[in-house]
Amino acid sequence: MNQTPVSENKMGVMPVGRLLMNMATPMIIAMMVQALYNVVDSVYVSRVSESAVTALSLAFPVQMLQVGFSVGIGVGVNSLLSKSLGEKNQEMVNRAAGNGILLALGAIVLFMLFGIFGSRPYFQMQSKVAETVEGGTAYTAICCTFTFGIFVEVLGERLLQSTGRTFHTLISQGTGALLNILLDPVFIFGVDWLGIPAMGIAGAAVATVIGQWVGAVLVIIFNLRCNPEIQFGLRYLKPEGAAIRQILAVGIPTTIMNSIGSVMNFGMNQILQGFHETATGVFGIYYKLQSFFFMPIFGINNATISMIAYNYGARKPKRITKTLKLSAAMAMAIMILGVAAFQLVPDQLLDLFHPSEDFLTIGRSALRIISIHFPLAAIGISLSACFQALGNGVYATVVSICRQLVVLLPAAYLLSLTGNVNAVWWAFPIAELISVLVTLFFFARIYRKKIHPLFQA
Repeated sequence: MNQTPVSENKMGVMPVGRLLMNMATPMIIAMMVQALYNVVDSVYVSRVSESAVTALSLAFPVQMLQVGFSVGIGVGVNSLLSKSLGEKNQEMVNRAAGNGILLALGAIVLFMLFGIFGSRPYFQMQSKVAETVEGGTAYTAICCTFTFGIFVEVLGERLLQSTGRTFHTLISQGTGALLNILLDPVFIFGVDWLGIPAMGIAGAAVATVIGQWVGAVLVIIFNLRCNPEIQFGLRYLKPEGAAIRQILAVGIPTTIMNSIGSVMNFGMNQILQGFHETATGVFGIYYKLQSFFFMPIFGINNATISMIAYNYGARKPKRITKTLKLSAAMAMAIMILGVAAFQLVPDQLLDLFHPSEDFLTIGRSALRIISIHFPLAAIGISLSACFQALGNGVYATVVSICRQLVVLLPAAYLLSLTGNVNAVWWAFPIAELISVLVTLFFFARIYRKKIHPLFQA
């Protein structure tokens, strides 16, 4: 296959502010649609029963693990591919894409096996309520057995993002999420005239899988037809040590970070189960609601990673620092809105989920206390993009371990000993404060070693 010269990508020439908005806006919209799906999914499930809401909360760590593996591989490919584009290294661009596909296929097999053999033991270990165990087992088994869709969708979107084609990711993510929203009531409650039975929480999983597979089909089409900067071919679908090492150098820390999130959620669920299953359900609903504010920031972060990686490869430090400043400012603005919403209208947000009086009482305190840490999270998330883009994903891993394992879970456990569930929520602001301090330390280090020298060149 002939090697096509790589022309200057827009990430190296377009004004930074315009470029960030150009790349981030489609991803923000797509992420918001995804957040809407997460909330709508739980709203429908809450009409089944409170045990169904708890089952979704207990299933969430497994879903985070799916996302963690898929995003980890995708971020690793994104970082290497964007950097290779900046260096005009077309061969490495193609090998990054091909080896990313191979790594995704390996992870797909692992989750399929868990879906078939591990779902029931996982729920039996966490709950003694039969309805929670049965519903959660069905939901998790379906999502994991048909995990192919989410892995292909995420990897395909990262390939598009790495070349600046974020509008296509808006179409794929948005279409999949909207289809999911439309199909939720169909499969959860059934449609007699279509012969579709009411499937309860399992129906939510069916709708999720269909949406993911449709998104996967779309990104395959977009990459093959609309992404000429990546050349696909069978000769790139073979293990290449150099490419795999560079992908995993960034991808493994990202996967570990998300896996740590799964461990944190699992641990928090166990702590909260010591009070009442209602507290576990509240924790799950909090995560769905906070996604309205965190997901847009992750969209900005995705664009930022590509922009920083490209301009680091192209040796343009001013564009790197300006990108970081603008992305941090945008993240802070979004998080301030999040604090305002959780502080001022928590009851109205919780009313979406048909709460009992106990659920509403616990949830009101949870939203108000946990949201205190949102502005700190904006700083941490924004700066972490620099770690990932410059190949120092281990820094982000250390910060995540510090936040969620070293500080959050121990703090939550100690606070739970007070016998007051509301005290447990204070573990989140405590953990975020410590993690931001660690993040600032690592950022100063990476700036001094990698970014500042570019200004001297």
